[in-house]
Amino acid sequence: MSAVPDGKKLVRSPSGLRMVPENGAFTSPFSLDEPQWVPDKECPRCMQCDTKFDFITRKHHCRRCGRCFCDKCCSQKVALPRMCFVDPVRQCAECSLISQKEVEFYDKQLKVLTAGGTFLVKVDSSEISETMVCRLSNNHRYLFLDGESHFEVELSRISSMQVLTEGSTPGEKDICSYMSLLDSQKSEEKDVCSYTSLLDSQISEGGSLRASGMVLQYKPPGSLNLQQLHMDTADDKRVASAWLAAMHKAAKLLYESRDQ
Repeated sequence: MSAVPDGKKLVRSPSGLRMVPENGAFTSPFSLDEPQWVPDKECPRCMQCDTKFDFITRKHHCRRCGRCFCDKCCSQKVALPRMCFVDPVRQCAECSLISQKEVEFYDKQLKVLTAGGTFLVKVDSSEISETMVCRLSNNHRYLFLDGESHFEVELSRISSMQVLTEGSTPGEKDICSYMSLLDSQKSEEKDVCSYTSLLDSQISEGGSLRASGMVLQYKPPGSLNLQQLHMDTADDKRVASAWLAAMHKAAKLLYESRDQ
């Protein structure tokens, strides 16, 4: 499935031109659907400053949240890669701030993830480590691990992720965890999902804490049993640590997407 070419097509929506996968099954897990616009008849006033709309004060819809605003409250045009827009689109002040932060992720962290890093990889309880390059696929749906062997982990089948820092071991409180990525859209799981962001400002290439490894639990295709993957930085630890820091941000982005 992951080997199928990811063709793109240009489509026009009410919000602008979008470059989307020809096959919807290959949509990036980081992507967001376009929102339903609040109907004009339901918003006689700006939903930010409460200014009444008339022939002079026109209403505009934020392309990210779909709400109605006056020109003053929805004047910024910002790139919105998570909805695959070709050009910057009109957004309200709140949404534009969020989108600007995401642009940095697309411009920097995604490139790091698709470039890959080298790790010592253990599967389940095995004591044998294999040196493998781990990278995110171009459609962002899989982690590819290549060494003497090759296997793939689909992001949608990951149930938990722990990014370890130098000197830590699984289970310690200074681990950044992204829990319940698997079936994260199920509302009944929202009460048990947790994202521990203790190190958001510290795990980075030059931060005070350097990421040294990652523990994943996921369900292989056709299996109901969880499998564990333990990865430790190898060879160029700086590159591998930067890859883990980017993966930490990717997990946070996916977790927060559940409520958008």
